[in-house]
Amino acid sequence: MNAVIRNYVPADFDALIDIQRECFPPPFPSELWWTKEQLASHVRLFPEGAICVEAGGTLVGSMTALIVRYDPAEAVHTWAETTGEGSISTHDPSGDTLYIVDVSVRPAYRSYGFGKAMAFAMYHLVVERRLARLLGGGRMSGYHRYADTMTAEEYAAAVVAGRLKDPVITFLLRCGRTPVRVAPNYLDDEESRNYALLMEWKNPFLRP
Repeated sequence: MNAVIRNYVPADFDALIDIQRECFPPPFPSELWWTKEQLASHVRLFPEGAICVEAGGTLVGSMTALIVRYDPAEAVHTWAETTGEGSISTHDPSGDTLYIVDVSVRPAYRSYGFGKAMAFAMYHLVVERRLARLLGGGRMSGYHRYADTMTAEEYAAAVVAGRLKDPVITFLLRCGRTPVRVAPNYLDDEESRNYALLMEWKNPFLRP
């Protein structure tokens, strides 16, 4: 299948919103799907961090990022405050961290490695920009199945150790991301009970 990773543009907005509908069905809140206003903000403020995958002439996935200044010792943050409610109005070109806002791949196209390819495109951007790391909060979307018997920290540890599989966290581990800590009240998401696992990829080429 012929495929290309490129920056998304206004002509892609309808397809990008359709991808969100497919990737995040109920009980995920539909108000967290992209709007055209948010997508326009991504393209305006940081077009390099707005990428998509086009395969066989169809838009099948997207990933969005912004640059922030991150202190590893800071208190746990939320998705909304870090991303400006998804608008990336908090983008700081002088920051040190590429922060992942979202990644989506249509379910029918998840066996082709497109999500991993977009992740590696973002790692390339980290290296190119000489940033310290890539960081993002991974939804623990399988946690609702274990929430009555395990804490979020226990669940995250089991997934990282390979004893359990989580649709999002296991994928991010395979992409080379490493865990930082569990973040409570990160995102309004019933499946993850509002928890996320902060995960990073450190720039191996950046000298202190």
